[in-house]
Amino acid sequence: MLLMLAVLFAVSLVAPWLFRRIGRSAFVVLAGISAAALVWVLVHLPQVLRADQGAPSGSPNAPPSEITEWIPELGVEIAFRVDALTLVMSLLILGIGALVLLYCARYFRASETAAGPFAGQLFAFAAAMLGLVISDDLVMLFIFWELTTILSFLLIGYSAHRILARRSAIQALIVTTFGGLAMLVGLLWLGELAGTYRLSEILAQADRLHGTAVDLAVLLILIGALSKSALVPFHFWLPAAMAAPTPVSAYLHAAAMVKAGVYLVARLAPGFHETACWLPTVLGVGLATMLVGAWRALRQTDIKLVLAYGTVSQLGFLVMINGLGGEDAALAGLAMLLAHGLFKAALFMVVGIIDHETGTRDLTRLSGLARTQRPLFWISVVSTASMAGLPPLFGFVAKEVVFESFYGYAEVSAGWGWVVMAGVVVASALTVAYSARFLWGAFATKRSPEGTTAPVTRFHAPAGPVFLAAPAVLSAATVVLALWPAPVQRLIDPFVTLFEPVSAEAHGTYLALWHGLTPVLGLSVLAWALGLGLFAARRPVARLQEGVPAVFDAERGYRASVKLVDVVAVWLTSVTQRGSLAWYLFIILAVATGVVWSVLLFTSHEVPESWIVAEGPLQVVLGAVVIGGAIGAVWAPKRFMAVLMVSLCGYGIAGLFALQGAPDLALTVLLVESIVLVVFVLALRSLPAGIWTQNPARFKAGRVVLGIGFGAAMMGAVAVGLDSRVAEPISAEFPWMAYEVGHGANIVNVTLVDIRVWDTFGEITVLAAAATGVASLIFVKRRDVRRRSLHEVPTGSVGRVLNEDNLTPRQAREIRVARSFSTVAREAWLVAGRTVAPEHRSIIFEVVTRLMFHAIILLSVYLLVAGHNLPGGGFAGGLLAGLALTLRYLAGGRYELEAAVPFSASALMGWGLALACFTGLVSLLAGGHIFQSAVLDLDLPLLGEHHIASAIMFDIGVYLVVVGLILDILRSLGSEIDVRSEMENRAAESGETGQGPQGHGAHAETTLGVAR
Repeated sequence: MLLMLAVLFAVSLVAPWLFRRIGRSAFVVLAGISAAALVWVLVHLPQVLRADQGAPSGSPNAPPSEITEWIPELGVEIAFRVDALTLVMSLLILGIGALVLLYCARYFRASETAAGPFAGQLFAFAAAMLGLVISDDLVMLFIFWELTTILSFLLIGYSAHRILARRSAIQALIVTTFGGLAMLVGLLWLGELAGTYRLSEILAQADRLHGTAVDLAVLLILIGALSKSALVPFHFWLPAAMAAPTPVSAYLHAAAMVKAGVYLVARLAPGFHETACWLPTVLGVGLATMLVGAWRALRQTDIKLVLAYGTVSQLGFLVMINGLGGEDAALAGLAMLLAHGLFKAALFMVVGIIDHETGTRDLTRLSGLARTQRPLFWISVVSTASMAGLPPLFGFVAKEVVFESFYGYAEVSAGWGWVVMAGVVVASALTVAYSARFLWGAFATKRSPEGTTAPVTRFHAPAGPVFLAAPAVLSAATVVLALWPAPVQRLIDPFVTLFEPVSAEAHGTYLALWHGLTPVLGLSVLAWALGLGLFAARRPVARLQEGVPAVFDAERGYRASVKLVDVVAVWLTSVTQRGSLAWYLFIILAVATGVVWSVLLFTSHEVPESWIVAEGPLQVVLGAVVIGGAIGAVWAPKRFMAVLMVSLCGYGIAGLFALQGAPDLALTVLLVESIVLVVFVLALRSLPAGIWTQNPARFKAGRVVLGIGFGAAMMGAVAVGLDSRVAEPISAEFPWMAYEVGHGANIVNVTLVDIRVWDTFGEITVLAAAATGVASLIFVKRRDVRRRSLHEVPTGSVGRVLNEDNLTPRQAREIRVARSFSTVAREAWLVAGRTVAPEHRSIIFEVVTRLMFHAIILLSVYLLVAGHNLPGGGFAGGLLAGLALTLRYLAGGRYELEAAVPFSASALMGWGLALACFTGLVSLLAGGHIFQSAVLDLDLPLLGEHHIASAIMFDIGVYLVVVGLILDILRSLGSEIDVRSEMENRAAESGETGQGPQGHGAHAETTLGVAR
């Protein structure tokens, strides 16, 4: 089954390519594949008919199933099951799907390029619907449920250039997604209550699932089903979805998608139809939908909307009967489900043919088609009569058993049952009326108000046999199944065995064209008479409808809700998004403080009885340093002083980690603080020196209270969390795992590159994304193009590039320096004297850089290599290498940084991520698990025995990513800001000397290009 679904989805992916190769004939190929899939499903028919429908999957005599573990820790499986209900739905999904695809081969023009993606989406929808009905796992069912939502959004919005199509697609997406989210909560809740997510097992033990929790879970699931099947108050999205092409309406909105909710009701009915919320919801909402949809269908002048509102009405009918419970209702519900799919899909195709060949669907303009389009007319007569429940058609056969089921329910449940029965008869009369309205509107010869005969509507081209084949087959099936309903009865009977009779005296009903002169037949005749009378009095009825005010308009309520959300969003944005970083931080910390204090104050937990202030005098000193740094940062008048105080806090915390026996953590914090200090200092060049740009006394008390409250909340949360541990921490297993599995003695590093390698992989990915964000905020041009260092530009080239502009004397001197710098090949590698202004140089700093750069680089490589067994690792080594590059930049400027690393930072990060991925894939290709470590034992002369773990390659990837991140930050906050500062200075000088802006702009651009 899984393979079959995979093949169907694969076919949907290649459908656009197939369409480009063979044109709209690709629809015929897809129709053949859909028919083949139906044959594959029907192969299981003998086994399904013999099986016990209520047996859980995997048990003896259960229907065919296939179970594959997916997320065993959460109890989620890829579980599929083919039973009688699945077979009935598959007939609609794959059978009608094949006919709709065949119909598309003539509906779309040969030149319509968008039909290729449409074909892929429609076929993928069929695969998703098939996956939905064969899923035996709640999570898998929801996944396929949402796939149908997404694909229906794409199909409804096919004509994306039309605002109506876009708006209708979004409306359908919002409404059905809302219901889907409610359903997800209900499914997960029900799975937890039952102790399993296997749907067949839940239904097998449904008799022991009782209580309010079960009732609420089932109600949430019903909300999802009702929204998907467009029942009140969600019914408005279905008529709006008629903006989609007619094949979409014929398939999604008549045979497949809207039946998903009906299917879910039928699937859960055997186990939960006796829960407290079930019948009031199913019968009440279903009856309201049946009446509202039928009443509104009588007001429409678009024949497609007549069918759309009729579909809404029929969906209420289907939900009512499939949710009623009992043997008779089960048989009637599935029979009516098949009958509705046959006649409604055929009628939508008829509408598509009329619209395609006449260019209109307005029943006031259509006239005389019954005489000129005889085959189309008789197809419509059969399908419309079946929709009205007239004999001798399958719609009549199905509706008779539906009436019989409601009649039996009314006899058992007395008052409420008779109200439901009366409502069903009235709604059926309205169904007859709008069925007659559709047939009259589409095919009758109209008369003008003056009494003259309206001109006959002409077809652009005759409807060919391929165009008529699909609706003709469905109409023929409607006739054949009415005369020979035994196959449908045989198919549905296994599902009926899941229910009990409504009463002990009741005898099982059956599908037949004639049940004798019964009260049910009398009710049918009454519905026909009332319906034809309403159609005959259509003009007085229309005036009555115009005079009846709309008490509640669901679509207007939806629009008001969306508008309210927009208004609240605008208000909330105006309140919170003020452009003030201080305000944003205040909101974030206030919410965090409130949440933590709420948990601490209003939940039960143990408060630690013993407190240890310090274990030694050095901890007291370092603690005082941290507290002093925090207070100093609060009271610092300048940004630079505040940054130094914050760094002092970080260095003090690193010392505390070192005292507690965490050298790796202490080393990492120390290096991070150093890098962050440099980054802050570089960023401060673009900020005012003073911290307060506004009144510092504003909200001062609030900030003080928030700071103290947040700090106290964090202290309390940590204390309570540490004291509340009852189980042994998982980290207790890390020592032996690190040494025996990860082949390393440094637990911290092995955890990062082996035990919790997925976390580290995610972190380095986030680092690369963060670097991209920082650079995007700074760079004007693309940063993936490496800066062009002066080392790479020959003297002549520099002259040719720069001498084209009118330069000031100072600019000419800079060119000579640049040319000299680019031609010196054997000079010392640190040439700050030639590239840094004298007032910005520090001889001591240059000397220190010359002495320490290479040593720091070597030390970073040592930390990288030795980190698997000693303190260090790729992260610490990369930070240290980044500090070395920072030293070189601070000593020699941006030209020296380019000379130090003559390639782009993005390349470093990219290669680092690629190497990390490669490490995981190699182990997978070698037959192990992804990111599984291996060890290579070497006995080298003089060097002795060495054990090299494969995780070192992942660590090298981390090293490259960290170095690339720091290099990107140095170039963004360092070199780029340097260039802009120089450009601003030159602009100021040009203004003083009277140089025109054009000359400066050209030179500034050239200088920026060379600096890159």
